[in-house]
Amino acid sequence: MLVKMSASALKQTRWYEYGIRFLLGGLATVLAGAVTTGFGVSVGGLFLALPAIFCASATLIESHERRAKEKAGLSGDRRGQQAAALDAAGAGLGSIGLAAFAAVFYLVVSTTVIGAFVAAILVWAAVSVSAWWLRRKLRITSRTVQTKRMGPSARGRGLFP
Repeated sequence: MLVKMSASALKQTRWYEYGIRFLLGGLATVLAGAVTTGFGVSVGGLFLALPAIFCASATLIESHERRAKEKAGLSGDRRGQQAAALDAAGAGLGSIGLAAFAAVFYLVVSTTVIGAFVAAILVWAAVSVSAWWLRRKLRITSRTVQTKRMGPSARGRGLFP
């Protein structure tokens, strides 16, 4: 699956779903602030990488996909779960990029703040895209292995590519 932006998703979102995201994102931020106050900056900094709206987004993605399939007369449970799982995978890979962002920023910030931001953003983008690309390549490889394990009769019926 290619990563792409779709404006049609904005039309699917209902007004209260934005409120849910805002509320859960705010609660995650308050949690990070409370942990920082209680346990110090070094512990609280770990919670800054918490994807604040991920939980709400995954739930909303699942419901959007399920509704779209049900609107077409199909059961959308599996499709909704798969879409949420794909979003979770993207969040996980983005978190790897955030760790790289933090490392580069920590190393460069003593010389220049602006340079640290620029370098960290570039590294974040490169690491995140590379992680996504690597995941995609590894998935294709494992799918190829699975297809080879199947007998020729299953492939011949068009069940598998």
